[in-house]
Amino acid sequence: MSSTSTPSPRRQQRFLYVAVFAGGMTTLAVEFSASRLLGSIFGTSNVVWANIIGLIMVYLTAGYFIGGRWADRSPYYTTFYRIIAWAAFFSGLAPLVAHPILQAAATAVQDYDAAVTVGSFASVLILFSVPVTLLGCISPFSIRLAISDVDTAGGISGRMYAISTLGSIIGTFAPVLLLIPQTGTTRTFLIFSGALLAVGLTGLALQDRRAALKLLWMPVTLLILAVLALRGPLRPPPSGMTLLYEDESAYNLVQVVEDENGYRYLLLNEGQGVHSQWHPTEITYGRTWSFFLAGPYFNAPPYTPDRVKRIAIIGLAAGTIARQYEAVYPGLPMDGIEIDPGIVEAGQRYMGMTMPNLHVMVEDGRFGLNRLDGGYTMIGIDAYRVPYVPWHLTTVEFFEEARDHLTADGVLTINVGRTSSDRRLIEAMTRTLLDVFPSVHTLDVPNSYNTILVATRQPTTPDNLGANLNTLPPDTSPVLQAALQTASAAIRPTVASDVRFTDDHAPVEAIVDEMVIEFLLSGGIDELAN
Repeated sequence: MSSTSTPSPRRQQRFLYVAVFAGGMTTLAVEFSASRLLGSIFGTSNVVWANIIGLIMVYLTAGYFIGGRWADRSPYYTTFYRIIAWAAFFSGLAPLVAHPILQAAATAVQDYDAAVTVGSFASVLILFSVPVTLLGCISPFSIRLAISDVDTAGGISGRMYAISTLGSIIGTFAPVLLLIPQTGTTRTFLIFSGALLAVGLTGLALQDRRAALKLLWMPVTLLILAVLALRGPLRPPPSGMTLLYEDESAYNLVQVVEDENGYRYLLLNEGQGVHSQWHPTEITYGRTWSFFLAGPYFNAPPYTPDRVKRIAIIGLAAGTIARQYEAVYPGLPMDGIEIDPGIVEAGQRYMGMTMPNLHVMVEDGRFGLNRLDGGYTMIGIDAYRVPYVPWHLTTVEFFEEARDHLTADGVLTINVGRTSSDRRLIEAMTRTLLDVFPSVHTLDVPNSYNTILVATRQPTTPDNLGANLNTLPPDTSPVLQAALQTASAAIRPTVASDVRFTDDHAPVEAIVDEMVIEFLLSGGIDELAN
């Protein structure tokens, strides 16, 4: 019996549509999953996204060109389905091969080894050249196979592109909304590549069963490599730390690590920067969070603790600011807005974010704030982290919305990033805030690249903070007293640039990208390492 069979033309056409749909779906799934694969180590800045999208487009362009030429030279279904099988195999192989490279990159990022970091980034992107180029071959090849009469060429081409685009829609939303949060990035790659591989091998078997059997080593190889590669954490914890929790949410790679002294830290994506901290017996850590306690005390003296009635926090993370406010003001009503449910889960399970007076909203910060009634003594924004600054939380219009949620003596307290010599983002934020608030105060957090901006609804002066510190009641919480002392020593002159952010024009990303590049070129990696 011959191993070669010829399906009916109608059956061939129908399965060709299935193949085109699967190819379009896998192409977009690979692109979005690649961003998460790289984002877990290198972050999700515009620079990272630009490299991913740009190179994916280059690979697809090459695939379209090669696929068209290939189809003219070998216009056979067996060739087409072999291309699909190999595209699927390399799509599944890429994250598995990338795993050890990313492990090395994670260590390099922690050690501030720029050469290894950049090399790893480039290596992983190059890994996608083969699968994406092969995926790009699918559309032109399928059109060549489907067209038998030039009079119907336009209709067939349009149908193929429509089916491919429909698959692309599924490939766009399914990884981000469903598969990555539920199964992880690497398994998402394997799910889509496995589905495409099944289509390729089935289509090949319809044409030549023996040829399909010869490629059955592909799924077996991917399965074995997956078992080997998926052992251990996605990113190794920093030296001397124990990994307590790891999860890939729709937004971040979330980790909670613990040091030998019982301090726990929330790490995101590339692991640079501590987003929350917790200890069973200590509440202050000499970091940025305690500065949020100082914001209301820029009001005219005497300002006493009993005037703090309610607060909101945008960028709640794992709740360090909320816990410090709870320590100073027991039972204080607090609304916390955090966009990432994975971070909220980590905070509630491992970092003590279980205060009954804390109302947690899993929302975008601006959207969530506008759903709340207002009446806040303090709104804290801790959602900026260079190079990830959400521009829509930096504009005049947003600050007007925040101001309208404050009491008559309310304050807006914001954590903004900088370098040791570049304060462009701070000065632009100051200019924007001064369009909405009468006074803005600047505090540089010691031993960090953070500056706190405090905008007040009433006209205020920097001297108010020290005056209120000196008139605190004797029974005032020592946590609050220490926070005001540290903040008083950190006050700097307030400087505004001529850059103003609006909803229509907010060049936040351009400023941040320039800051990052200049920081690296000026030896910033060595500065961090020291």
